[in-house]
Amino acid sequence: AHLPSGIVATCQDERSQVRNRMKAMAVLRARLFDLRQRKQSEEIDRQRRTQVGSGQRAEKIRTYNFPQERVTDHRINSTFHNLSQILDGELDEIIEALSAKEQVEQLEAVLS
Repeated sequence: AHLPSGIVATCQDERSQVRNRMKAMAVLRARLFDLRQRKQSEEIDRQRRTQVGSGQRAEKIRTYNFPQERVTDHRINSTFHNLSQILDGELDEIIEALSAKEQVEQLEAVLS
């Protein structure tokens, strides 16, 4: 019996208790390995789903409004009024907001 996971394996194929114990331990190791693989796969799938959007063509990331010198990032629902600086590569403000949103989402995922 593996106490942390609650998985139990028994074997009564052999006449020898030692051989039965060895077989049961092999079955238990295989079950624990499968459980760990399944959990890792679920975690990878969960992370992939959070990174990938809905995949729709209409999914907007940013809107650039040149007449009003405005950039709207739809992922964080924020508007920035420094279009020329953003186009020059000064994305720090946007990146910080995106990082903060990602941290909040990760905390919510852990807590739920």
